[in-house]
Amino acid sequence: MKNLDAIRAQGHIHHGFLLGLQLMVASRRGPELIEQWMFALFRRQHHEKFLSSFAKLGLSTEPDAVACAKYHVLSNAIGGVPVEYIAESDNKAWVRFRYPRWMYHGATLCGLPDGVGRGFMRGWYAHNGVSLNNPRLGFVCVSEDMTGEFGFCGYFKEFDHDLPEEERLQFSKSELPPPFRAEDQPLAPAAHWSDERLAKANRNYALEYIRNGLGELTQLLGEDETRALAGQAARLIGLQYYAETAVLLGAIDGSILDAGHYLAAMFRGMGDTVELLSGDQQQQVQLQHNGLRIVRGIEGSERRLLLACWHQLWLGAMRSQQLILNLEMEQTGPDTLLWTITQCRR
Repeated sequence: MKNLDAIRAQGHIHHGFLLGLQLMVASRRGPELIEQWMFALFRRQHHEKFLSSFAKLGLSTEPDAVACAKYHVLSNAIGGVPVEYIAESDNKAWVRFRYPRWMYHGATLCGLPDGVGRGFMRGWYAHNGVSLNNPRLGFVCVSEDMTGEFGFCGYFKEFDHDLPEEERLQFSKSELPPPFRAEDQPLAPAAHWSDERLAKANRNYALEYIRNGLGELTQLLGEDETRALAGQAARLIGLQYYAETAVLLGAIDGSILDAGHYLAAMFRGMGDTVELLSGDQQQQVQLQHNGLRIVRGIEGSERRLLLACWHQLWLGAMRSQQLILNLEMEQTGPDTLLWTITQCRR
């Protein structure tokens, strides 16, 4: 059970990192930049995930509009996001996201501009027809999140003509979806999964947004500004989320050694291996950390940036404790880190 709790804690804190980073970018760099970022992030996610999982979800024989709507219900369900499918015809199929919205959970919804939703719709939804080699397939949005209607809702439609790029995403705010029918809902693979597998899927869902999001933000802002914004967001989330994740783990806010046990448990929640090294554990605690799921498959400057921001996440968690702690990170091998916890001194 403790490992399951650690997996859930990792999903929780990385979800918070994503929310915080969105707010940081929106408040510091404004609505145009965050819309560009959401477009780039979701287009990257689309290229990595859409076609590769299409067949796995059993959608290859469905009409394109129906398959796309069912895809977004099924893929989001695996990440714990509630979405409804509403059938209308083979050429027109609806999706409606229900609240609370995972991407803008809690009060985050009030702090993000309209362009966030439009960026992800252009980045992913408007590109489905291109990926499926169906130039007539587009997405029509009837309600958005930030505009205070009834939440994100729209339909995939196969039109009677090829769509130029600017028509692949359309808006029709006078329409309402047909009535919901429970019997029409596609059965998500997650319905048969264990609690641990679901927790891992939810964790990985959040991790992928961070991994891809930092890479795309760097393309827009450059490495230095991305490091500054994302590092500050990460440290704030570490400060804010330490207490909640400690409760999930049953961790103690006490000694330096207690802090080491917290970090070790959290890193094991990534599927990594961690060893607490011997030494004077009254003055410092060191952890040898192997595996590094957070940067798996990422190389070069993007890897270094991601690790630097990740360091700030855990530094925030250490600074949040009753003993105000410092945390140093040293890379000692290709997939090995040495973490050193000490008490901050006047």
